[in-house]
Amino acid sequence: MQSLSCPDPTLEKTEIERMRMDPLAVGCVESTSIARGIEAADAMLKAARVRLLAASPVCPGKYVIMVGGMVAEVEASVRAGEAAAADTLCDAIIIPNVHPQVLDAFSATTAPERVEAIGVIETFSSPSVVLAADQAVKSAAVQLLEIRMARALGGKAYVIFTGEVAATKAALEAGARAGAQNGLMLATTLISALHPDLVEKLL
Repeated sequence: MQSLSCPDPTLEKTEIERMRMDPLAVGCVESTSIARGIEAADAMLKAARVRLLAASPVCPGKYVIMVGGMVAEVEASVRAGEAAAADTLCDAIIIPNVHPQVLDAFSATTAPERVEAIGVIETFSSPSVVLAADQAVKSAAVQLLEIRMARALGGKAYVIFTGEVAATKAALEAGARAGAQNGLMLATTLISALHPDLVEKLL
């Protein structure tokens, strides 16, 4: 059951399927204020022809908005969100061609044939982890397992992925560089062979 105090802003499955059919860019804005976050979401949707993928309060009292659509439209939408959030803006990103695995990882619908090495990237904001996940999966042959954004995490976010050790290491490094762009990188870890009992908890 979803926590009322710390909801998880995930993408609806129907929205994921619809977005796969379009040339996809994704934009994400995070505000330190719920009130201003709602205002930013409204401004983003009114500024351009974008689809709302997520809009929700997250721990600890922040607000995250994610939109998708054509690159120019998403760029205009995010700029409007940044302006509306103003001094409450925590983070914002635009990904021109988001990897399809990123959308799957939000709803934890991935089903890897096997779990090999595990990489984890942890950030201080939701937009930063989306950017990190996208760069990780684009840089090496890994599979995203889950992106978790701020639910019961004190405002932090993380992505977990799996692949061969060398690929996971390369993805971890690329993702960490992307996540650190706005100074909101927290930690990374690489586990070459995860204990079987823990594998069950991650899938």
